[in-house]
Amino acid sequence: MAKDRSPDAETSLSLRAAWLHYVGGLRQAEVAKRLGVPSVKAHRLIQKAVAEGAVKVSIEGEIVACIELEEALRRRYGLDVCEVAPDLDEGGLPLRTLGRAGASFLRRLLELGEVTTIGISHGRTLAAMVQAMPNLSMPDRRFVSLMGGLTRSYAANPHDVMYMLAVKTGASSYVLPVPFFANSIEDRKVLLAQRGVSEVLEIARSAPVKVVGVGSAGSSAQLVVSGLIRPGEIEEISKSGGVGEMLGHFFDREGALVDTPLTARTVTVPLEKGRGDRIIAIAGGEEKVGPLQAILRSGHLSGLITDERTAQQLLAR
Repeated sequence: MAKDRSPDAETSLSLRAAWLHYVGGLRQAEVAKRLGVPSVKAHRLIQKAVAEGAVKVSIEGEIVACIELEEALRRRYGLDVCEVAPDLDEGGLPLRTLGRAGASFLRRLLELGEVTTIGISHGRTLAAMVQAMPNLSMPDRRFVSLMGGLTRSYAANPHDVMYMLAVKTGASSYVLPVPFFANSIEDRKVLLAQRGVSEVLEIARSAPVKVVGVGSAGSSAQLVVSGLIRPGEIEEISKSGGVGEMLGHFFDREGALVDTPLTARTVTVPLEKGRGDRIIAIAGGEEKVGPLQAILRSGHLSGLITDERTAQQLLAR
């Protein structure tokens, strides 16, 4: 079993705060905004790093390499939020790493209190994030599914994920009880005409923060494995240049949207630049580097939470 070398969440956050303050030259108010915490907590985090001896001529700790990767990714892709979690040598899809990092981010977002409605998408990574979430009391918050998700077989059932979020936080939870992809354009129109469906989709569309996963456009894509789309459909998308998927929208290597036969049948929130939405992707692993880079190039992401190894590969390309 690989040794868990990651610092606890509070130590990791204090090192980030100290690095941004002493090395990055940010004022404490700016550090608080960057980390998504109140100013008082930012001050305490910096003082914690000082008290524990992390602040010397330089800031010591394994997390420093991650902070440098965060800053490099932030500059390259124009991100407002970027967090890189230390590599735990998981191999493949680093669910434990991403789950912990995502849970830490979501908890801070909830506790800050500036956002009351948060949109959540599908996927194993999002499910791992919710599983890693501690129990909180946030009855005035609400979560909403960003897309339909009914399927006969799905390891990370979105309805289970939303239910777990409600149980762990006491928040309201809204789901879309419809398929991700309708059988036809006409069927999609019928589904969207249902009052309950249209109301939930509007809540999802207006959610100021949307936390999403990233998918690939290959035969091993989770959309194919879960039975949401057929292998032949993903092959067509790949032949059309699609390499990455987010919220049911496919992108080519340069970040341009790919119009596919599925596009007009997808039950999901639209991607609207200029609305001021904060879309935060939680993704990592060897198979996600290409898809993630495509989506980063699209300009639709305002934030990224990933692992150290994925961050290094993104910057090396």
